[in-house]
Amino acid sequence: MHRTTLISRSLQATSCASLLVLSGLACSAALANPPDQQAALTRTADDTSLEWAPCPPFMPPGCGIAVLHGDPANANLDVFFKVPAGSNIPLHTHTSAERMVLVAGELHVTYDGQDTAVLKPGTYAYGPARKPHEGFCASAVPCVLFIAFEAPLDAVLVARE
Repeated sequence: MHRTTLISRSLQATSCASLLVLSGLACSAALANPPDQQAALTRTADDTSLEWAPCPPFMPPGCGIAVLHGDPANANLDVFFKVPAGSNIPLHTHTSAERMVLVAGELHVTYDGQDTAVLKPGTYAYGPARKPHEGFCASAVPCVLFIAFEAPLDAVLVARE
C-alpha cells in the first residue's frame, strides 16, 4: 500500500476511534470506502476517441492538439501535439515550461542559443518557459509529442531579427 494511503488511513482510524469513544458511531465504512478519487486513464496517440483540435494558424497545415488531461485555459495540462512528416515548426514561445516525450516520428528541436536536439520515440525533453524554439519533423511519419504544460496553453510566434 502506498505510504500516503497508509498515513491517510492511520489518520482516519485515529479520528474514527475518537468519534467512536465520543459518540458511539462506527467508522468501519469510512475506512473500507475511502472518498472517490479522480479516475485513472490511458491514451495512445492513435486512439480514435481523441479529439484533435487545430493548432495556432502559424503552425504547419495538418498540425493538431489533443487534450489528454486538464483544461487548456488552466494550469497542469497534458496534450498530444502532432505535426505532419516533413513539417517545420516555426520559432515560438510558451508562457509555460514544457515537459515532453516524443511518442512517434523523429523531431529535431532547437532552443535559442543551444544545439539542435534530435528526439526519437521515448526521448524526454524539457523546454523552459518563454525560451524561443523551433522544430522539424524529420521522419516519414507524423511526429507526435506528449507535452505537459505547467501554465495555461499558449503559443506565440517569434519574429526573426
